[in-house]
Amino acid sequence: MATRDEICTEDEIATLVYSFYDRVRADAKLGPIFDAHISDWDTHLKKMVSFWSSLMRGTGTYNGTPMPKHIALPDLSAELFQQWLALFHDTTQTLPNRAFAQRAEDFAHRIARSLWYGYQLHNQPDQPLTEVFS
Repeated sequence: MATRDEICTEDEIATLVYSFYDRVRADAKLGPIFDAHISDWDTHLKKMVSFWSSLMRGTGTYNGTPMPKHIALPDLSAELFQQWLALFHDTTQTLPNRAFAQRAEDFAHRIARSLWYGYQLHNQPDQPLTEVFS
């Protein structure tokens, strides 16, 4: 198994996070949702770098619980999660470190699936779960 330094660097994680959220903020569907719920983008981006660093490099620097924040959002849909994944994919396609890009994509799919399932279970407990990937 690769060590954390062989997978990617902190700079590569920062590039992924900042590039991805540039796309999110510019997106007609996702941008307004994120802007309505994030008042301090600098703090959010630093937290996301910490989150991805903890996932990708095992740094343990992230301290948070993303599920409650996401299940509290109104009117989310599988399509919005699919758009999030599409923007993430567009971002990883620009990364020269292909092993890092693929591993980040794998994590992004797991995150999207987990958050969407959690959202459905909390907000539509009597409905059957739907898949985020169609």
